[in-house]
Order: sequence, then structure tokens, then C-alpha cells
Amino acid sequence: MMGRNVTPQGLPLMPAPLRRVLSAATLAALLLPLGCSTALTTRREDEKRMNSSDDVSKPAPRWGIVIHGGAGVIKRESLTPEREAAVRAVLAESLQAGHAILAKGGTSLDAVTAAVRVLEDSPLFNAGKGAVFTHDGKNELDAAIMNGRTREAGSVAGLHHVKNPISLARAVMEQSPHVMMIGAGAEEFAKQQGVELVPESYFYTEERWQSLQRALEAEKQQQQTPPEQGQPQNPRTFWEHPAGREHKFGTVGAVALDQAGNLAAGTSTGGMTNKRFGRVGDVPVIGAGTYANERCAVSATGHGEYFIRYTVARDICSRMEYLDLPLLESANQVVLDVLVKAGGEGGVIAMDAQGNVAMPFNSSGMYRGYMGPDGVAAVAIFKE
Repeated sequence: MMGRNVTPQGLPLMPAPLRRVLSAATLAALLLPLGCSTALTTRREDEKRMNSSDDVSKPAPRWGIVIHGGAGVIKRESLTPEREAAVRAVLAESLQAGHAILAKGGTSLDAVTAAVRVLEDSPLFNAGKGAVFTHDGKNELDAAIMNGRTREAGSVAGLHHVKNPISLARAVMEQSPHVMMIGAGAEEFAKQQGVELVPESYFYTEERWQSLQRALEAEKQQQQTPPEQGQPQNPRTFWEHPAGREHKFGTVGAVALDQAGNLAAGTSTGGMTNKRFGRVGDVPVIGAGTYANERCAVSATGHGEYFIRYTVARDICSRMEYLDLPLLESANQVVLDVLVKAGGEGGVIAMDAQGNVAMPFNSSGMYRGYMGPDGVAAVAIFKE
């Protein structure tokens, strides 16, 4: 049975004083004292309840928003109380930004855009300001957005100067006849549309730069280590496990259902640390990392190559459409079975037209949160 400290979706409620806080900075300040062992134990118990599906028979909310800030190798012991508080604060701010629009009767597209922009503006997540570096020491950003009611979509890839890629993806969807634009051409279109551009230095953060240096050193050591006798050198090994498994798939995303019953999904990313050759992941590939139709909306985060090969976002919605499966079962089948068997790591957030929510992931953690009609922000990071 669910405790009193969780929402109907099984997500942990934030402490009552925090629910009334709208400022992320203030929220972070309030959360910092919660680094004590007692508070952390309580929080972890809440997260255990979050992963239960005992509540699936309860009535679904009419509307709401779900967000994620990436999945991957997220270790409890490496996440300080201060860092965890800061992450939770920005997740809550993102939820509040999207929820404020929905509460006033705004569209799911506006809510998704607002929520993702908050995450893009934070250096804590691998999107926008916090984007990771490529092998050449550059930042390359991708994003996509999709309108479930019309199935219109817009996506962008290989950006270097766009402050909020999600806004450019939406401009592609609404102000052009195309779905995808890349590189210099996409940024020229951004200029025409008045989308804010910034110098490349805007995206520099010392944390991401040092992550690249560690990845480069690990790659160098791997190349200098001769293969075991009788074993051929495999050039794919390092790319399959970037930075020696010291990684987090830092995509951010949001899905929302508005009061008119329309769904939307949006996703944004800085890609993969030490990527090269213009590699593009699943985020801007409609049907892989981002998808929405009349019944289902999905935003994914994980090892993009697998999400592309298995068209993860579309597959989840297809199972609902063709097999008449409920959202949770459909999402679980794809993320916890299909992807696991294939060797793909990551997770998704998903929502259906009745407001049901699913957030399965097969990695050690996924930054995620939910807010429904009651206006209560609920966030979590780990599994049980």
C-alpha cells in the first residue's frame, strides 16, 4: 500500500514547506539541511515506494507534466547532499514552470517547452548550458519536440550557438515545412526566427571539461594497451562504454497532457562525452528519443544508438495502439525487456491521454519528477 508521503502515481511527495516554494534557489537552500542521515533515509524510503505499481488501479489525473534530467550511472555515494539538493531544486523548478502553464489552461506544447528550457539553462544537466564536450573540445546540441494532437514535429542537431535548442526545434515545427535541421543551416534559420544565440564560451563548464579530459586519458590508455593474445583489437569498445563507464546519459526531457486532452513531448541533449565524427544520438530522431500521438507521449534518455535501432519511443506508443496495452506495461516491456536483452541502457518518461504516467529505467538512476492537478512537485533519482 502507498504511504501518505507519495502521490497517486507512487512518486515521493516533497516536504510540505517545500511545496509552497516557487524559487529554485530558495528551494535549494531549504533542501540543503536535509543532508542529514535521517532525512536521507526518509527520502530513500519514499523512493522505494515510488517504484511500486500497487496504485495502477487508482483514477488517473486529468492533466499533468513529467520530466527527466537523464539516466545512467548515478551513484548514491558520489552524489553529495548539496549536489542532490541542487538537482532536486532545478527539477522542481522545471515542473513548476510547465505546471503553471497547464494550470491556466495552456497547451502541452507550451508546458513542455517551458519545462525543458529550465533544464537547458542549468549547468547540472547535459543539455544547453551543461552540455558535454566532443572529442574536439566542442559542444554539440540536439533537441526535438512533437505535438501529439497533430503529429507535427521539429528537431535540430549539431548546434553550437543556440542557447535553448528546444525553442529552435519548435520553430522548425511551426515556422518551416520541415521536421529536421542540422548544423550551420539550422543556426541560420535560428537567426531568421529570432531564436537566441550565444557564443560557444557560454556552454563551457569546468566539470564537463574535466570529464572530457578523463575520457581522453582513458581512451589513450586503452589504445596503448595491447589486446590479449589471440584477441583482436576492438575499436568499438571505448565508444560503447564512454569514459570507462564513468558516465551519465544526460538528456533532459518533458511530456505533458493539457486540460484539453492534448499530449506533447520534448527532449534536449548535449550528446555524449568525447563523441566524434558528427555523431547524432536518438534525441532528434522522431520515434526514437522523442514521440507523441493522440494516445501517448514519450521522452527518452540513454545510450542513443540502441534507442534509434529499436525506435523506443514509437514502440512504446505502438504497443498501446496495436496491442491495447496500458501505458505502464507497454513502457516496461520496451525498457526493461527489449532494451535489456539488446544491451541498451537508459529509461523513458511517458504519459497517456488519461494522465497515467510511466517512468521505467534499467540504469542505476534517473533524474525524474511529476506534477499533477494538485500542484505537488514530486522528484526522485534512484531505484529502491
